[in-house]
Amino acid sequence: MSTTALATLNPAIIGQAEKHHTAILTRALSGTTLNEQRWITLNQALAAGPVERGVHIAKVAGMTQWEPATVADAVTALIEDGLLAESADGQVEITDTGRDTVAQVRGASGKILGPAYGAVSAQELAIAARVLVTITARMAEELAHA
Repeated sequence: MSTTALATLNPAIIGQAEKHHTAILTRALSGTTLNEQRWITLNQALAAGPVERGVHIAKVAGMTQWEPATVADAVTALIEDGLLAESADGQVEITDTGRDTVAQVRGASGKILGPAYGAVSAQELAIAARVLVTITARMAEELAHA
């Protein structure tokens, strides 16, 4: 895809990027028990550290716009697969097996994402991040009021 014809960021460009990221993730998840919902739920558990199950479900549901029941199902599946553990007081935390799985998936996806993101300067990536965070926040506000 030629970048010279691109005049401005728009939903089509964002959609194409998202579809390509999803395809890379799907390839990286091949051979695991994970799908996109489980991957994001697991990855966010790694970032959060020990967290109350309900808080984790609400956070992931909010950031993805998925139904809380979808995230709750993902948490349950991750516990059943030994990738998350739940304590008696309702805290969920990633297991060593979960950490190994995250490393495996990141390694596989990084083989494609690393060179793709490396083709853009750090300054341009920072600008793109600010733009996308701003657009996403605005859409989240609109969705909350709809």
